[in-house]
Amino acid sequence: MQLDEPTARPAGELLAAWYAAGHRELPWRHPDFPAWGILVSEFMLQQTPVARVIPRLTEWLARWPTPADLAAVPPGDAVRAWGRLGYPRRALRLHGAAVAIAQRHGNRVPSDVDELLELPGVGPYTARAVAAFAYGVRTPVVDGNVRRVLARAIDGRAEPGPARTRRDLEVMDAILPAPPERARLTNAGAMELGQTVCVARSPRCDECPLSGLCAWRAAGYPDYEGVRAPRQKRYEGSDRQVRGLVLRELRAADIPVPDDAIATLWPDAAQLHRALAGLLRDGLVTGGPDEGYTLPLL
Repeated sequence: MQLDEPTARPAGELLAAWYAAGHRELPWRHPDFPAWGILVSEFMLQQTPVARVIPRLTEWLARWPTPADLAAVPPGDAVRAWGRLGYPRRALRLHGAAVAIAQRHGNRVPSDVDELLELPGVGPYTARAVAAFAYGVRTPVVDGNVRRVLARAIDGRAEPGPARTRRDLEVMDAILPAPPERARLTNAGAMELGQTVCVARSPRCDECPLSGLCAWRAAGYPDYEGVRAPRQKRYEGSDRQVRGLVLRELRAADIPVPDDAIATLWPDAAQLHRALAGLLRDGLVTGGPDEGYTLPLL
């Protein structure tokens, strides 16, 4: 998508200047924060609030300060250390990424987007975030918050609608300043703006650095009439809750947990069997009714 130069570049520079003038102090934003720490933080921040990530990230990096340190332990240790961050398959994938970095990249997180994309669990967003924020590579970084900022400021829509990765990256790339350092600030600024000002509900438009060129504001804040992404199902009573109960039991045990102990965790036997089968299939649990169940050892 081609954007008009009068709209694109000023938006990027405004975001960069706004971010540089002040932002939340988060560990992964410190200039000396390691690339490995940024990669770990990006895994943890997927669908998990910042406040819950910070203490777990600190513990994780103290225990495994390099990819090789994590790669040297069983994947079950990563699942156990993941605690209650949610979506524990991320822990297995992060462990797999650590193994790949240690074996193929000399224990150094790669800076190239394509090489990052080859790591287990690393998708387009994470690869670009690590390249941009750890190494200063000029590349567009787009998450849900950035998509909302772009939808409103550039497209004049209240919501971004379903993700369109190629187009979203093209729009973000169009507003990035040419100097890599300014581009990094613009990427960070767009994310910070979507998280703190241009929020989904009750955006604080009077505080927005893009208010003077925001297409949505200029149009009078029209309601969104497009397709909306489906809402996530309730956690209470879901298979996700049952999976979490099983993993919590295994994290607390130093020996295999017997099948009859697992059976007491949830009253609906069919749902419990389905959740346990899913954990076994995902590699988050090993074992069986005869030998009991544990977190993965290999």
